[in-house]
Amino acid sequence: MGKDYYSILGLQKGASEEDIKKAYRKQALKWHPDRNINNKEQAEVKFKELAEAYEVLIDPQKKKIYDEYGEEGLKGGIPTGPEGFGGEGGPFRGFRQAGGGGTTFHFSPKSAEDIFAQFFSGMGGMGGMGGMGGFGQRQAQGGGDDDDEEMGGMGGMPGMGGMFGGMGGMGGGGFGRRGGPPRKQAPIKRKFGCTLEELYLGTTKKMKITKTLVDESGKRVNAEKVLSINVKPGWKSGTKITFPEEGDESPGTTPADIIFILEEKPHVYFQRDGDNLVYNANITLAQALTGVNVELPTLDGRRIKVQVRDVIHPTFVKIVEGEGMPQQKNTSGKGNLLIKFNIKFPTSITDDQRKKIKEILP
Repeated sequence: MGKDYYSILGLQKGASEEDIKKAYRKQALKWHPDRNINNKEQAEVKFKELAEAYEVLIDPQKKKIYDEYGEEGLKGGIPTGPEGFGGEGGPFRGFRQAGGGGTTFHFSPKSAEDIFAQFFSGMGGMGGMGGMGGFGQRQAQGGGDDDDEEMGGMGGMPGMGGMFGGMGGMGGGGFGRRGGPPRKQAPIKRKFGCTLEELYLGTTKKMKITKTLVDESGKRVNAEKVLSINVKPGWKSGTKITFPEEGDESPGTTPADIIFILEEKPHVYFQRDGDNLVYNANITLAQALTGVNVELPTLDGRRIKVQVRDVIHPTFVKIVEGEGMPQQKNTSGKGNLLIKFNIKFPTSITDDQRKKIKEILP
């Protein structure tokens, strides 16, 4: 027994052209594979069935053959000789002939994406419907808890939203290439900040976005969503976290990826140099010559004392091993703490002091 195209679209036999269009529009939006990222295989099958059913029932000639002969008659071929259904004077005389002698009607369904694109293109684009673009989601990393950072609505971002207002026919204004996969929208890139403490210990950043979705009736709706970024200890500025296809929804295109780019916030005490931390200590000339104990905070809340007995010159660096940033490749390892010194020289000295210095120093 062949497919019941009416049932696939949720219709009764004898449905009007308007009913067929409404049913296809609703079901195609609901079952588009890009909207069913967690159930893609089933959605692809359903989406193709819907397109096939629509293609047959919306065409008066194909519909008439289907009503008379069913799916087998459409795909298997029906006799169309002079006495047959498609002979001269018959309603299907315009269909192609197959082979010599008798004639046969054959039906081969078009690409489901082509039918989808043609349908919405024929409605004058998406000016009255809104977009469809941000179907699936795949969360980057998560865990911990921290402050929220809000990201502006997807519809107002560069490369997003309003893509289909003036769309014409096939191949233009964002519909996928004919016979090929839907065109993917350009990625959206946004920066997010982290303190050195957050990059030392790890944290979770919660990014609030607003994007445009299309419901089953084709109505454009705005939806808010919170994306969680699990910042791991040791991450560096420039680290990119991608949330696939979280942009606005638009028929015939794959939604844009959203890419968050980590930006390190300035710190009051430290500068970062790869996996190392740099600390600048202010000391006097006397301390530079005689030694000094440097007390400083750490990024995990401790305070450490570093004893320096070397003669400290302007380019001297004291290295404290294992007190730098966590290393990404070696999760148990850390970089070093580099202590540099700003030596404060006196603005003047007495003759007696000058004499004593000469006596002491070689």
